[in-house]
Amino acid sequence: MKKLLLLVLALCMVTLPALSEPVDAVTSASVADFYGSAALTGDDLMNSINAYNGFFAIASVNADGTPNVGFYIYSMVKLDDEYYLQLGLAPNQTTANIENGSALMAIYAAVPAGEGAMPYATAGARMALEKVTDEALIEVLKTIAPQQTAMFYKVVGVRPLG
Repeated sequence: MKKLLLLVLALCMVTLPALSEPVDAVTSASVADFYGSAALTGDDLMNSINAYNGFFAIASVNADGTPNVGFYIYSMVKLDDEYYLQLGLAPNQTTANIENGSALMAIYAAVPAGEGAMPYATAGARMALEKVTDEALIEVLKTIAPQQTAMFYKVVGVRPLG
């Protein structure tokens, strides 16, 4: 009985560190890109987002490690072959998460349209974002963006919806 208890205790001690590892919900959420052929990238993604004909969301991480997802409408601009999302976030939990250094993801799903379209969204993208802090770049982005008071985020990675 003592040997069994020692074995159980040893197994618990070995598995606890593995269970406490942070989960990468961005790259491990989908290990296969089932909708890769319907993914939007580059100018196609920008034009679809700016047509405001889809579903928009921003995902961040709360201070306690729990997920936070908010429904936001945003736009995209292009400068020197780089893409930037323009967010007009009100003071809320997502804004607080951004200010506290949270990783940030944007999800855009285009509304299915046309003959033979899927009954659910498959075209769109998951975008990893990085906050733009360079004041000179922000001033340039403001000259081409539709909303002058928004925050800007560089799109640093794009993946299909699922």
